[in-house]
Amino acid sequence: MPLSTPVLAGTVTVPGLELTASIPDLLRLSAVLVFGWAAYRDIETRRVPTRAWYPLAALALALLVWDGFGAYLADDRLFFLQVAISVGFIVPLVTAFWYMGSFGGADTKAFYVLALLFPAYPVYYFPGFTLPSNPTTVGVFSLTILSNTVVAGALYPVGVAVSNLLRGRIGLPMVIGRPIDIDDLSEEYGMLLETPDGFTRRGLDLDALRMYLRWRNCSLAELRADPERYRDPASLPAEPGAVDDGNIATDGGSEDERSESSEATVPDHDDPWGAAAFLDDIETGAYGTTPEGLRDGLDVLVTEEEVWISPGIPFIVPTFVGLVLSLTYGDVLVSLLSMVGLG
Repeated sequence: MPLSTPVLAGTVTVPGLELTASIPDLLRLSAVLVFGWAAYRDIETRRVPTRAWYPLAALALALLVWDGFGAYLADDRLFFLQVAISVGFIVPLVTAFWYMGSFGGADTKAFYVLALLFPAYPVYYFPGFTLPSNPTTVGVFSLTILSNTVVAGALYPVGVAVSNLLRGRIGLPMVIGRPIDIDDLSEEYGMLLETPDGFTRRGLDLDALRMYLRWRNCSLAELRADPERYRDPASLPAEPGAVDDGNIATDGGSEDERSESSEATVPDHDDPWGAAAFLDDIETGAYGTTPEGLRDGLDVLVTEEEVWISPGIPFIVPTFVGLVLSLTYGDVLVSLLSMVGLG
């Protein structure tokens, strides 16, 4: 990649920053602000509204047309190949991840936008150096963002394990979770890592727990104070409460804020905790929760004072880190593979 600034139509220099780039590439930097906001929101609420991606998607399409027209005039066939790889590979890949449950809806939409916005490497010229500093040969920038996101996400379990070790939290799930007091559980996102039979990788989702408690019009403290009463399905409310998406604080992040229960609950005496009645009554699912999984989780929560949970990592966060790494350093994974002779 050349370090001198070429004379290109649409290339501008930003006063004060000594940064020179094409207008489309400068506009693409707005993605850093959008993904930074989305990462913060994902940490705080685990919710990123779909409408947050609309402006960036519109910008991506406009810039794709802009660059495509320039590439057509310049007979730049490589650009069209990069677009084909970016959209034709990234979009089906992340859709498959979403279908398998590895990606959430916000993660999938984020990479749809990135595939359109960054089909090719942007170039930012500074005096004496150029960013990204380590581009790949193929030059499909959305692939670089994806690989850097994977690298950033892979560091999370290492950080969790070190944090637990330093705090003396030793246990089977120490690389994926942390122990928490029952009293603090209502303010946490994640998944329970315990059942009455021991540790599990996929226990009760804490959002589903909040949905259940709101449906029953009670708190976890009330369940713990009299578990035998609440385990009896005869204790189910005649008129269940309104159920939202299980968020800690709904502030507009959910597209489907509330779902009213349509009819009174008829207790099934073979249904401990009313778990099946709850799942049958709500209009939407509860994050893949089954009656058995809900019962197991409640049995643990009413008996233990401290439980292990997997807080999970909001995937928008490593995506934001991967985007920043890509815009500055380039492809971290390719560099690591090159260091060991595989690049």
